[in-house]
Amino acid sequence: MKKLTALLLFIAVSFAAKAQTSTFTQTIKGTVLDEQSGSVLEAVSITIDNNNISDITDNKGNFVLAKVPVGRQNLKASFVGYEDVYIANVEVTSSKEVVIEIKLKEKVTKMEEIVLKAGKGKTKALNESALVSARQLSTDEAFKFAGTRSDPSRMAQNFAGVSGSNDGRNDIIIRGNSPSGVLWRMDGIDIPNPNHFSTLGSTGGPVSILNINTLKNSDFLTSAFPAQYGNAVAGVFDLRLRNGNGGKNEFTGQMGFNGFEFGAEGPVSKTTGSSYLVNYRYSMVATLQNLGLEFGTGAATPYYQDVTFKVNMPTKKAGTFSIFGLGGESHIHFLPENEGDDNLYASNDGTLRDRNFKSLTGVVGLSHSFFYNTNTSARTTFAVSGFSSKYDEAIVEENKDNKPAFYRKNDQVKYSLSHTFNKKINRKNQFTAGVVADINALKLYQDYIKDGDTVLSNFLNVDENAVLLKGFASLGHRFTDKLSTNIGVYAQDLTINNSISIEPRWNIKYQFKQNQSFSFGAGLHSQAQPLEVYFYQSRNASGDILLTNKELDFVKSAQAAVGYDVNVSRYFRVKTELYGQYIYDAAVEKTPSSFSMLNAGSDFGFPDKTNLVNNGKGYNYGLELTAERFLHKGLYYLVTVSLFQSKYKGSDEIWRNTAFNSNYVINGLAGKEWKLNKKTTFGIDTKLTLTGGQRYKPFDVEASKNMGYIVYRENEAYSLQNDGYLRFDLKFSYTRNLRKVTQKWYIDLQNLTNRENIYIRTLNPKTGVESRINQMGLFPNINYQITF
Repeated sequence: MKKLTALLLFIAVSFAAKAQTSTFTQTIKGTVLDEQSGSVLEAVSITIDNNNISDITDNKGNFVLAKVPVGRQNLKASFVGYEDVYIANVEVTSSKEVVIEIKLKEKVTKMEEIVLKAGKGKTKALNESALVSARQLSTDEAFKFAGTRSDPSRMAQNFAGVSGSNDGRNDIIIRGNSPSGVLWRMDGIDIPNPNHFSTLGSTGGPVSILNINTLKNSDFLTSAFPAQYGNAVAGVFDLRLRNGNGGKNEFTGQMGFNGFEFGAEGPVSKTTGSSYLVNYRYSMVATLQNLGLEFGTGAATPYYQDVTFKVNMPTKKAGTFSIFGLGGESHIHFLPENEGDDNLYASNDGTLRDRNFKSLTGVVGLSHSFFYNTNTSARTTFAVSGFSSKYDEAIVEENKDNKPAFYRKNDQVKYSLSHTFNKKINRKNQFTAGVVADINALKLYQDYIKDGDTVLSNFLNVDENAVLLKGFASLGHRFTDKLSTNIGVYAQDLTINNSISIEPRWNIKYQFKQNQSFSFGAGLHSQAQPLEVYFYQSRNASGDILLTNKELDFVKSAQAAVGYDVNVSRYFRVKTELYGQYIYDAAVEKTPSSFSMLNAGSDFGFPDKTNLVNNGKGYNYGLELTAERFLHKGLYYLVTVSLFQSKYKGSDEIWRNTAFNSNYVINGLAGKEWKLNKKTTFGIDTKLTLTGGQRYKPFDVEASKNMGYIVYRENEAYSLQNDGYLRFDLKFSYTRNLRKVTQKWYIDLQNLTNRENIYIRTLNPKTGVESRINQMGLFPNINYQITF
């Protein structure tokens, strides 16, 4: 018995020792494309640093690097007549194959040696026309950075020019503009707000529907964007869904703040290379409370679930077809509580209310890409997107039936058809053009009790279509390998009132030294008002219904930005940008007031203003600095500083601070990754954010007490500013590779110092007592992921 025990112990120890010393490997594979035409490149050499593993792309542009050791790997792609590309710090795990797409740019001067250095690729937009105020959003960074909650919006808040000092929402405030000026695009189609608990026309929310596990690197643009993008004045989030692995089935399980989720991907047909990708997620809080566990949210439980999918189907001669989509459902019930002075959900008149909110968002698309020849291609996409939200409030009084106080039901179905043509004329010139038709079927309804009234009034009752027609054309020209430009024009037409806008755009970039470049961009931009605003109702003296906002034109913005970028070393760069924006034709009230739609968009709805005209103005200007060390030897850091002014003028002709003029944003991020052994890594990531306080309107306390509802001093709009926002996050992560399985744990201690950042100020109109409600305190976000 002793001998048997000793033998078993020896075997166990030997097995454990072997597990520690054996090296797990994985496959890196992908496709190499010409950056301008998008066609595949054959005979490209793919190598790995400090390793003998290499491959040459086949006639479909595919390569396979087998038996690559797990850990961080550096790749190099080389091809005669093209600029070399160096891809640093590709994470290789034992559980899933690494699938990447590499784009090479053809040299203008054939004999010149040009190498895209480590890290430099992610600072350059994937859209080669975006030469200024643009950057890639890396999915690897979204996982790594502290405080992001794996949310692309919160990830973007780390970049220069972007602020988001609200722990409860992920609105993106770019260079002092309203978040409603941001455009969301996915796989070439403009999509509705991709957030749970969202409202029609808004762009942010408490929880993102987007799932970082289904995205590949995407573009984020903050100013003077090229002609491919329109109907936006603040910025663009150009998202790209990745394809599933066409060679093997792989799975992901995850649980954390964003919920419980499960994902799968794999081949539909290995012969054709078709693949599928699907991911489903359900609310963590709702799950725990359904099990009888309390999670600190009181009686209001946020329920949400979402799904993302993509099926990619290449063919031999008919091009590539893709079916893609995402959808999310969310709802919450706020039970009536004692509406004290510091109640976040206190009503405007101090009455006790029962509230219900539900939203549903989704988009499904079919795209077809076809190459007429190696230099000429087209992409056609048809998509149907929908948005529906329902919100109701009822006044609760003892011994009385609930009295309806507010009811809003908004439904939008949008049918989108787009066609884009791309032609690489030669290695110096590229022409791109496209047309888009968005047909919006709207059903909008709203009843509410106006402040100071006691009966319901109808404010919105719409069953109409609104069509937005868009088109663009752009020409990219490369004078040399170091000097390139892009010139284009965008146009759009809103058919409900025949508003038309024609907008020239221009970008240029000059790399005057091997490690230094100068960039400039300018253009005109416009955006339609939130669609519901056009249909707000008012009545004349005879009681007739009037749509006084229906003839509103687009809000317009003239933008310019100049940038300087220097790579101090192979792994460290500094970038500065100076920008200015002049905004005109903003919607303001016809009678003199401080109101402007430039201040709307960061809440769950829009102001109920009628009799609006396009007489408002605004301007933003600022200076931004980015200092970044790319991940090297396990260490990275990113420091961004933004200094800016954001002003507006209402119909009273007085210049004021906008609601988003916090004046400064400073972000500091850093992290270190240690390789404990061949299979295990440990990381520490941290983030410090400091921003100017939010602007707000002062209460008119005496008027509020006399009227019985909250009244503001509108002539002093946004004259006051909260204390600055400060938050420190600290994240610990641990990754363990097993045979064909990878596990990742992290705990992200958000607001580690438990700083009391102000969220909102409230007023009890009955007592005249003002209160402040703070944002999130110390919050430990714990996440676990397994891939196999």
